[in-house]
Amino acid sequence: MSHPVSFATARDPLPDHEQKQAALGYLNEAWAEARHDGDCLAQASLFAAFAELVGTYGEDAVAKFVEGLPVRVRNGEFSIQMAKQ
Repeated sequence: MSHPVSFATARDPLPDHEQKQAALGYLNEAWAEARHDGDCLAQASLFAAFAELVGTYGEDAVAKFVEGLPVRVRNGEFSIQMAKQ
């Protein structure tokens, strides 16, 4: 009697910070491939992200969230530090 071969592996889900790092890695790879589109890609990505947030959490919750973005940007929360060699 033969048993079907399964390629799925059971593993524990990654911790939240590792999931975020993996997701950022996927986005950075896609971004690098599409970089020639310039600012249009950035604007479209932001629009898609905000549209997803609004669809999930609603306009009021997202509006409250974005009120805090200027401080977070100025504090370097979205700056990617390049390692100096």
